[in-house]
Amino acid sequence: MSFDKEKILNYCNKISENTLMRTLNITYTDAGENFLVATMPVNSSVHQPVGILHGGATVALAESVGSAASMLFVNPEVSDVRGIEISANHLKSKRNGIVTATAKIVHKGRSIHLWEIRIVDENNNLISLCKLTNMILPKRKSEDK
Repeated sequence: MSFDKEKILNYCNKISENTLMRTLNITYTDAGENFLVATMPVNSSVHQPVGILHGGATVALAESVGSAASMLFVNPEVSDVRGIEISANHLKSKRNGIVTATAKIVHKGRSIHLWEIRIVDENNNLISLCKLTNMILPKRKSEDK
């Protein structure tokens, strides 16, 4: 199967409709053989009370891009992706603008994917460094969900 960047980005943005990704205005913007990129605007809707980017919104961005990236390696008709662990080191605060999350594969096994997600601002300053572990599970029948 050949790599079709536009098809992947369209797919990731389409499956995000009516989800937290839309609520946070996360948009998938770039993809490659072993990475996926998404952006999120930083404004009052993702601030904590002191007016800076909320760590929870940052982690939601990281998990969104890392989980979608795992979906690129599985057949969604037979497999589901579930995040089982995420960690984040928040290194710099951000008040407004755009943050960009790039998920790069560290380990791609049959049942476990490990991702490193770097979140940077417009000047490539590292805002947060995250690690996400996804488990790949057989898809359940719809009546089992």
